Amino acid sequence: MLVPDPKVVRQLLTRYATLRIAHAEKETPRTAQDLAEVGNALCALMGVTCVHEAIAAADEVLLAAGRRTGTAAGGERDLPLAV
Repeated sequence: MLVPDPKVVRQLLTRYATLRIAHAEKETPRTAQDLAEVGNALCALMGVTCVHEAIAAADEVLLAAGRRTGTAAGGERDLPLAV
């Protein structure tokens, strides 16, 4: 099974989180569309159809990448990922 590049996964998760915050602060058609597009991209990248499953799978990719490099997902050594 192919594993997505952790950097791409992190970028999508960051974008998704940023859009969720923006949409919660002020719902607009644009934030809704952007949120849906990033959610769909995250689902496609992770090979699932539910954004919640995609986020969980993305977290696993980042955790596994941290284990391989000896760093946490945030780039800090020996610090747990706060979810």
